[in-house]
Amino acid sequence: MLRLSMGVVGAGKVGSVLASRFRSAGYPVVGVSGRSAASRLRISTLLPGVDVLSPSEIAARSDILVLAVPDDSLIAVAEELASSGAVRPGQYVLHTSGRHGLDALAALTRLGARPIAFHPAMTFTGTAVDFENSPVFGLTAAAVDRPLAEELVAALGGVPMWVAESDRALYHAALVHGANHLVTLVAQSMDLLRTAGAEDPAAVLRPLLTAALDNVLAYGDAALTGPVVRGDVTTIRAHVDALAAADVDDATVDAYLELARATAGRAEVDQRLAPAVAGTIRQVLDEADWDAMAHIAAGI
Repeated sequence: MLRLSMGVVGAGKVGSVLASRFRSAGYPVVGVSGRSAASRLRISTLLPGVDVLSPSEIAARSDILVLAVPDDSLIAVAEELASSGAVRPGQYVLHTSGRHGLDALAALTRLGARPIAFHPAMTFTGTAVDFENSPVFGLTAAAVDRPLAEELVAALGGVPMWVAESDRALYHAALVHGANHLVTLVAQSMDLLRTAGAEDPAAVLRPLLTAALDNVLAYGDAALTGPVVRGDVTTIRAHVDALAAADVDDATVDAYLELARATAGRAEVDQRLAPAVAGTIRQVLDEADWDAMAHIAAGI
């Protein structure tokens, strides 16, 4: 089967790995762009023999142009390519941003290009180990371009998820909240364990967090355990007191209080926590907030 030629602008962790995987799937990669030493190393490691070209040269050579650039640079890159004259009618232009939909490529669409939002919902290391699992791709495209988008996802061993243009930011916020904020939460938990004397916080947390993640992905809120859903008010108060007494940064305390509130709310909605008990828990958490504010005001 004859594959369309492909060029990739941006040899970061995402772009270099996608180019390598597409090349392995039979798509001729006619060029990639990359300026930094890290990008050049990824190109030489993952894409030996592929030409390193300017974005406009890549656009002129490729049937499918992939823009794997940061979210805040995407529109500017699209506009620069539009002004270069290298993009032609009927050419497919993909971008890998989760936040953006088709509007970000409006400058190229006006020239007759066929835009596709093509976001892999996964974290990248920029090495050959990426794509060991089958990632979901958040896709947005015109109806006529959906078959190609699905073909590209299948070539990568992925799973398509269609996202409406108006839902792109919400889709991306969900991924960031679940993945990026999870990293912050776990790092905070590790810091607390170190303060409590644990020599290897990761070893303590790994079995607990692995089970919790597997359970919530399978069962949703029904997987919730712990003092909030049990209504153990005295335990929650003890946690609050311990956090106040320990040498813990304010952001960690704030995260604990806000997530405990959110947990109480969800447990109350599904009727696992009585409204009166949920109210008492919120009162304990609110009092902790007031205590923290009083300490700040007093300069303590």
